[in-house]
Amino acid sequence: MKTLKQVPIGGTATIVRLHGEGAIKRRIMDMGLTKGTSVIVRKVAPLGDPLELTVRGYELSLRKSDADLIEVC
Repeated sequence: MKTLKQVPIGGTATIVRLHGEGAIKRRIMDMGLTKGTSVIVRKVAPLGDPLELTVRGYELSLRKSDADLIEVC
């Protein structure tokens, strides 16, 4: 299983599945990260957290702990 956390800078991935439960999963989905969505990893903060993503035409910052819950291909 490959997660969004493992995608290299400049890489593109498609969301396959969201892991996690309850409020965490709902928050991720509310940010536009849903099954079938294409995501581009733009950059990583200097200390490694968070990731900056482009999703559905907008920029999004996401903690690595949350990115680890998103399965991609």
